Amino acid sequence: MRYRRLRVQDLLREEISLIVQRELQDPGLGFITIVEVKMSEDLKTGKVYISIYGDEEEQRSALDALKRSKGYIKFLLGKRITLRYIPDLTFLLDDTLERVQRIEEIFKKEADENKD
Repeated sequence: MRYRRLRVQDLLREEISLIVQRELQDPGLGFITIVEVKMSEDLKTGKVYISIYGDEEEQRSALDALKRSKGYIKFLLGKRITLRYIPDLTFLLDDTLERVQRIEEIFKKEADENKD
C-alpha cells in the first residue's frame, strides 16, 4: 500500500502543478511551486505543500486564491486521473527554506562568537 501512496502523491504533485500553471487564471496566484503532496493512508485526504515567491502579503493572497480554487482543482483532477476518490486537498505553505536559513544564521553567529 505504501508504494501506491507514493505513486499517487507524485501523480497528484505533477497534475496539480500543471493545473496551477496552465488552467488557473486568478491574478492573485503569482509564482507558485508545488513542493510536495502528502497523502493519508486511505488516500482520501492530501496536504499540498507550496512555495510562493514574494513577500508575506503576496504569499497570503496566493494561498487564499488556491483555497478558493480548490473545488475547481479537484474537478480537473477528476477529469485527468483515475482514482476511486479524488482526495480532499489542503494547501499549506512550505517554510523549509526559511527554517534552513534561520538555522544557518544561528550556526554562523555561533561560529563567529567562538572565533573570538
